[in-house]
Amino acid sequence: MATATGRKSTAASRRKTGAKATAKPNTGKLRKPASAGARVQVKTVARTAGKVRKAAAPTRKVPRSVAGRKHAGGELRWVDTLRDGTHVIIRSIRREDAELERSFIKRLSPESRRMRFLGQMSEPSDEMLRRLTDIDYKNEMAFVALVHRDGQTLEIGVARYSTSGDRKFCECAITVSDEWHNKGLATLLMHHLIDVARSRGIRTMVSYDAIDNGQMRELATFLGFKRNSDPADSGMVVHTLTL
Repeated sequence: MATATGRKSTAASRRKTGAKATAKPNTGKLRKPASAGARVQVKTVARTAGKVRKAAAPTRKVPRSVAGRKHAGGELRWVDTLRDGTHVIIRSIRREDAELERSFIKRLSPESRRMRFLGQMSEPSDEMLRRLTDIDYKNEMAFVALVHRDGQTLEIGVARYSTSGDRKFCECAITVSDEWHNKGLATLLMHHLIDVARSRGIRTMVSYDAIDNGQMRELATFLGFKRNSDPADSGMVVHTLTL
């Protein structure tokens, strides 16, 4: 999924923002590079969504958060359980997460990187990593999913949005590590992102995705997004959710 705030957008600008997502049942990008990290690609299942208005995320029983509250400094943080019983920490991204983000992107398969950045790339630049992690929390939000393995902390997923000037419209993006597909992580991340966007008064969330991103199509459908062709690019589709 991606971030939206304008209409002009090229594959290059989309790659610049950090784009789409891929994962089974589990994110496109928009015109104006939604905060340095909008596009992503991935889907899965998570917790029960709250009351839904027209075209909003459907209410359904799925893996649920064990805890969700603000921690020191106002950081949002949850401990969630995936379908296979794995506990993951989901929290706001920090500028110190640059190396975690670098490692996460490098571990993605070529196909996942293509869906995320709408093109191929070997390794993210320091400037891209800065844009992806050092965000403006007033106009953007990004959540990372973390697990501990062999004494190390690994980033296994990320979801983000960036708002338009009036902060009533945002473009979102999500990506999950290939080996963590089909565990409910993408849907879990998106539920948190949608809840926060709604609480901040955002009314519409969109994602610009490659037309062949079937995993994003499944996730968007599950979450209640409407799908339309992108009039500006025949190779893209626009997923829209009314919050």
